[in-house]
Amino acid sequence: MNNDHVITAQAHPLSAETAPDTKMNRLKRLLPFLGPAFIAAVAYLDPGNFATNITAGSTYGYSLLWVILASNLMAVLIQSLSAKLGIATGKNLPEVARDRFSKPASFILWIQSEIVIIATDLAEFLGAALGLYLLFDIPMLYSALITAAGSFALLELQRRGFRALEAGITVMIMIVVLAFTCQVVLAKPDFGAVAMGIVTPSFKGVDSVLLSAGILGATVMPHAIYLHSSLTQRRIVGRNDKEKKRIFKMEFIDILIAMLIAGAVNMAMVIIAAALFFKNGLLVEDLEIAYRQFGEIVGPVAAISFGLALLVAGLASASVGTMAGDVVMQGFIRRRINLYVRRAITTIPPLAIIISGVDPTKALVMSQVILSFGIAFALIPLILFTSNRKLMGGLVNKKPTTIVGWMIASIVISLNLFLVYQSFI
Repeated sequence: MNNDHVITAQAHPLSAETAPDTKMNRLKRLLPFLGPAFIAAVAYLDPGNFATNITAGSTYGYSLLWVILASNLMAVLIQSLSAKLGIATGKNLPEVARDRFSKPASFILWIQSEIVIIATDLAEFLGAALGLYLLFDIPMLYSALITAAGSFALLELQRRGFRALEAGITVMIMIVVLAFTCQVVLAKPDFGAVAMGIVTPSFKGVDSVLLSAGILGATVMPHAIYLHSSLTQRRIVGRNDKEKKRIFKMEFIDILIAMLIAGAVNMAMVIIAAALFFKNGLLVEDLEIAYRQFGEIVGPVAAISFGLALLVAGLASASVGTMAGDVVMQGFIRRRINLYVRRAITTIPPLAIIISGVDPTKALVMSQVILSFGIAFALIPLILFTSNRKLMGGLVNKKPTTIVGWMIASIVISLNLFLVYQSFI
């Protein structure tokens, strides 16, 4: 992986902290630390989220908005632990796992993480292809081939360095944000009901619990946990515990901003579906139907905004999934293949699904079930490692952080076991 993002002691950003404490200087000090969380946040905006959020809003109105809020609060802690591990150790999560687990265990962890990333990539690839199909009426197979070409183009940004990639990903996230802002304005939701949905936790039967688990599975993404630690491990190297703590403080601001944006977009999906579909008694569980209904109920601007957001989110998250695949392979088994070769291999499953005629939305939902299997394998080692003082030094978790981490892990794993049980039994 290109390491041109490493900042050495000769040009260390923390060296500028002696400058006058003005707003402009504070912003200048923050800028070098912004970026990693935005790349990780793309995983929280992938097409799998579109499918579960639209279903949640059309089925239960605003009542599951609190699940989005809870998922995002969990994501803030999880991503901050991942970023902290990279800053404290100079290694990513798979590398630390390889050092501390046996070779067979590391190999098993690598296999399961690759399966999870393939499932993730399936959702992202299908989502981008579906966006092209909806916007331009291009047959799905040709849309998939165009999507493949677009994902290869995005990999070029990574070859040019992480700053170029971060800038490209940030622009794509802003396009998605603008698209859903436009839709919310056009949908004219009941903001009183929105507030109640956010602050009033409740379920409406077993199916709502199952859907909530799906929302959680689409939000807390295993590959984002692996990837974030790699994005911070050598980005800015702290020379002692004091500097590492200051680096983490800056990176935490990056995480808060990125997760706030991701959470707002996910809430917007539920709000729009509730305002347009639930209000009119329409149960919409298919993204193509959602696109058509946006056009019929509101007009072409809403439909185009939705299709564009789906396309851009799919392309951005596909590139992030490819990066995560590279990280887990190198980390767990010390092997690496060319990113373009990896990208070519991972296009095979979605192309096969499209050729076979399987409903893309159903494939997206099933990919979230597969993702559920991988969360525990990333989350449990992450909490164990970040709670180890010998490993983490001054950035070791405080006791309340560890307790909350294990509580979150228990909730996430329990909900996902329930999701798997309901899906297959």
